[in-house]
Amino acid sequence: MNSSAALIINPSSGSFSKKRMDQAIKLIEGRFKRVDACYTRGKGDGERLAQNLVRVGYDIIFVVGGDGTFNEVANGAAFSDIPIGFIPSGTTNVLTKELGIPNDIYGATFRILSGTERYISLGRMNRKYFICMAGIGFDAEAVFRVNPFIKRLSGRGAHIVSGLSVLLRYNPSNLSITIDGRAYQGTNLIVCNGRLYAGNYTVCPEADIERGSLQVFILHGTGRKDLMRCIYHVVNGTLKKMKGATLATGRNISISGRTHIQADGEFIGFSPAEISIRERALKILS
Repeated sequence: MNSSAALIINPSSGSFSKKRMDQAIKLIEGRFKRVDACYTRGKGDGERLAQNLVRVGYDIIFVVGGDGTFNEVANGAAFSDIPIGFIPSGTTNVLTKELGIPNDIYGATFRILSGTERYISLGRMNRKYFICMAGIGFDAEAVFRVNPFIKRLSGRGAHIVSGLSVLLRYNPSNLSITIDGRAYQGTNLIVCNGRLYAGNYTVCPEADIERGSLQVFILHGTGRKDLMRCIYHVVNGTLKKMKGATLATGRNISISGRTHIQADGEFIGFSPAEISIRERALKILS
């Protein structure tokens, strides 16, 4: 029996179930001599709690929440070599879908406890790590303008409402982009460490969370019609056929120009941005 496990739990996440959480904790307590649980109350708590738990030196840290909570914990536990088990209870749960983990607190816990350790890469944008993806431009502004009250009521519906609002006043910035020394111009970017985007959609089909490189989608067009065409192709899985866009792969990306930026669905500020890949940055159980 392993000696110690800690849980970081976001009870406000979109699909959290106390009943399933209690069942999962009992399952964990059957495998560890010491189990401690701590709860997030606001933005940034996941990172601070992870840093504290890493200093204590637990054998494993379980994280219960959505992609925003997962991102915070990754920022607090990167390069610690303590395995992290991601348990989904959020709105879209992109990371756990990427890892093939069941979309249920108890089922995910059971899977992780019988899983194997492996390392994944993390992207780094300015001073923040991201696990799955970073967005620059339209989707980041849509994240920025999400109404928290509507999100609590409708989950993903809040993102749709925000996206439509941003689309109506769409006025993109022109961005200068360099990927491993290659120069591009564009208005919107999605930088992918993983294959999935916003749930079950795919923007960068060759991205691999273990590979050690980033795949970048660049939209070149400046008009609302260009963006709507892009959204159409994303929803229908035909992005490879789209004209006026580029897919590129690289390890170091520079973006000049001012626009909104987000990481794993959380707004983090404005460009310019420096993005890179950090290999074997996080040990996970899946």
